[in-house]
Amino acid sequence: MTPVLVAVPPISSTQSPHSNSYYGLDMDSGRDLLRNVLTETGMSQSELSRISGVRQPSISQFLSGRIQMSDEMLDRLLSCLGYRLEVVRRPVRVKLDRSQTRSWHLHRQLASHLDNDVFDGWIPTIRRNLDRLSLTAQGEPHVSSLNRWESLVIQRDVPAIRRVMTGLDTNSVQMREVSPLGGLLPQSERSKVLELMGR
Repeated sequence: MTPVLVAVPPISSTQSPHSNSYYGLDMDSGRDLLRNVLTETGMSQSELSRISGVRQPSISQFLSGRIQMSDEMLDRLLSCLGYRLEVVRRPVRVKLDRSQTRSWHLHRQLASHLDNDVFDGWIPTIRRNLDRLSLTAQGEPHVSSLNRWESLVIQRDVPAIRRVMTGLDTNSVQMREVSPLGGLLPQSERSKVLELMGR
C-alpha cells in the first residue's frame, strides 16, 4: 500500500462527503493538492501567508517544487483554507522487470509449501546452495543479501523467510537475486508457473 494525501473539506448539511472538493494525490503531489485547494477557495498565496503565519516565499517555493513541506505544515495551511489533511492507503501495483517478476512468481509458489516442518527438510539443500552462492556472489547488495539469508536460516525464522519470498520491497527483491531456495520447487509446479507467465 502506498500512502496518499487527501484534503477533505468539513462536511456541511448540504455537502456530500463525495463532493468534488475531495483531492487524493500521491505523497509527492502535496503541492498539487495545495494548489488545487487554493484555486477552489480563491485564496491567494499572500492571503494564506497572512492567515497561517507561514512566509509567502516558503509557500511559493513549496508550490513550485523547490522545497519540501512536512505533512504537519501542509495540514496547517489546509486548515486555514477550511480543509484538513488525511493520509489514506491504496493498493499500487509494483513494477518489476521480467527477471524479478519471474523470481517473485516462483518464490511465491514455493512459499505455498512453507511451514516449520517443511523448512527442516529444505535445510540441507539451502545449505548447499548458500555454500555455492558464497563462492560466486560478489559486491553489494549480493554479499549482504547472502549474509541475511544465512542469518534467517540459522535462526529458522520462517515468517521472515516467507516475507522475503513474497515481498516486493527492494530488500526482498535483492535477496531473491541470490536465493538459496533453488531446486526446492517441484518441476511440475515450476513449469506451470512459467507457463502461466507466458515465458
